[in-house]
Amino acid sequence: MSHNSFGHLFRFTTFGESHGVAIGCVVDGCPPGLPLSEADIQPFLDKRRPGTSKFVTQRQEPDQVEILSGVYAGADGVQVTTGTPIALEIRNQDQRSKDYSEIADRYRPGHADLTYEQKYGLRDPRGGGRSSARETASRVAAGAVARKVLPGVTIRGALVQIGPHRIDRARFDWDAVQDNPFFCPDPVAAGLWDDYLSAIRKDGSSIGAVIEVVAEGVPAGLGAPVYGKLDSDLAMAMMTINAVKGVEIGEGFNAACLTGEENADEMVRGPDGRPAYLSNHAGGILGGISTGEPIVCRFAVKPTSSILKPRRSVTRSGEEVDLVTKGRHDPCVGIRAVPVGEAMMALVLADHWLRHRGQTGREPGAPTNVG
Repeated sequence: MSHNSFGHLFRFTTFGESHGVAIGCVVDGCPPGLPLSEADIQPFLDKRRPGTSKFVTQRQEPDQVEILSGVYAGADGVQVTTGTPIALEIRNQDQRSKDYSEIADRYRPGHADLTYEQKYGLRDPRGGGRSSARETASRVAAGAVARKVLPGVTIRGALVQIGPHRIDRARFDWDAVQDNPFFCPDPVAAGLWDDYLSAIRKDGSSIGAVIEVVAEGVPAGLGAPVYGKLDSDLAMAMMTINAVKGVEIGEGFNAACLTGEENADEMVRGPDGRPAYLSNHAGGILGGISTGEPIVCRFAVKPTSSILKPRRSVTRSGEEVDLVTKGRHDPCVGIRAVPVGEAMMALVLADHWLRHRGQTGREPGAPTNVG
């Protein structure tokens, strides 16, 4: 199986399966001299970790990361990157493969069981194997390394919609995101979602969601036309996340409802004499290049396909069956997709940060003749 790597100058490769011994990644291209320890990575993995509330899978994994290579502690005791590949490992500790014994010859609707077998001639039925969302823990670990490459950049994610229920933008509060199990920036909506998702979970079903990721402090100039656009790489990155079915930048699909004068981000002379934008409908990217405004990306996640409701399917021999998926699953996989979206944003920006430096010979954000 190929295509397990992502990125160009800042590149990572993930390995492992849901019910294997371990999962992990190798990060290649990280500049030397950046302080990096397990303590810099673990908080992000803890955000994605299963078993943290009744609204996520009850699989109990500590998701403890270990750095195997690529760092060195000098005489001062500070561990820094060496510029060589950084290997990160996360051991699996709570696999229950027996939960999947009954579906070894059955194809779960909504899953990649059938397509994997059609392509490779075999599949790992234990939690989906390589197609399991457990792989995203490796991305989150790599994303923590990527953040080290981005001085002055803040990346935050939030759940802005569950099913048909959206947040009220007038109540958007980043400080509220850590105060509820949904990463919801609207405290009122979070309370309503608690009841709504509790009912979905008790019914043995699942529901989809929309996640918004915002990167602030990104300098103008990242990205390149025509096939190196920052927004196209972001769209690809988010679409590689399990269960994602749609991505939008800035106004996204809502731009189709706006007139030209409504959508255009007008400019004025800023306090420093340089151009300043009056709005950010473009989501911080124009012509594939960052504008210096916050980069805003949203992605839609489908309902978890593993549910307790019987669904029609077929066996490998062609027999029609009713299938119920046992095991421990998220009633809304969008919740734990929030830190994954943050990680993919960081990974794309780190790659473009290094590409910009290599292309122009300047650090991102260095002055040019504009203004």
